[in-house]
Amino acid sequence: MATQIHPTAIVDSSAQIGTDVEIGPYCVIEAHAIIGDRCTLKQHVTIGERTEVGTDNTFYPYACIGQRSQDLKYKEEPTGLRIGSHNTFREFSTVHRATDPGDFTIVGSHGNFLAYTHIAHDCIVGDHVIFSNNGTLAGHVEVGDHAILGGFSAVHQFCRIGKHAITGGCTKIVQDVPPFTIADGNPVAVRGINTVGLQRRGFEEADTKALRSAYKAIYMRKLNVNQALDSIEADAGLISNEHVAFLVGFARSSQRGIIR
Repeated sequence: MATQIHPTAIVDSSAQIGTDVEIGPYCVIEAHAIIGDRCTLKQHVTIGERTEVGTDNTFYPYACIGQRSQDLKYKEEPTGLRIGSHNTFREFSTVHRATDPGDFTIVGSHGNFLAYTHIAHDCIVGDHVIFSNNGTLAGHVEVGDHAILGGFSAVHQFCRIGKHAITGGCTKIVQDVPPFTIADGNPVAVRGINTVGLQRRGFEEADTKALRSAYKAIYMRKLNVNQALDSIEADAGLISNEHVAFLVGFARSSQRGIIR
């Protein structure tokens, strides 16, 4: 199928459009945007300037992708947004460009971003993520692979959502969500290991059991975070598990602290 551009769409002459792309009625493609092969833009989609979109992405009506940073420090410098492949952006979803010259907001591949979701400037979002309706990231947030953001969840700037983590609906997140865990509530708390999610991703029972042991050390013993991490690292059998080691490394590197 050849590329199809509806006559009411506006495509800047500097934009690069791949093959087999569908651009629907009243879409706007701004300067220096790049749209990869086999992407579909339903009606009224906007792709902002210096936005690079990979292949096989679908954008639903009123998705607004690649507009300027809302950071008050931004002074119209050339910044960008890079999106991978095989993503779906539903109605009214928004993603913003980075703030500092030459920087990019990054979105991976195979993501599903539902209606009214928002990814702010300078975020880094991994692969295979799901953002439920109205899930919102402030600036400089990092989201790991296979993470799920619950509906109406809001994430404070500079926080991290670890890989294979899930947040409950309406959760306020002001610290890092450790990988492999469930975070829920307002105020938020870590409720346990994301056992069902890990099973769906093919984790072995031994890995899930090891992660539960690490969780108990951090959340169920009367230890502060550093003491809990020290105890995990002192257990040679436990720390030898690659997923436990990743969890410990994530907690050790946290700048805002992990949710307790």
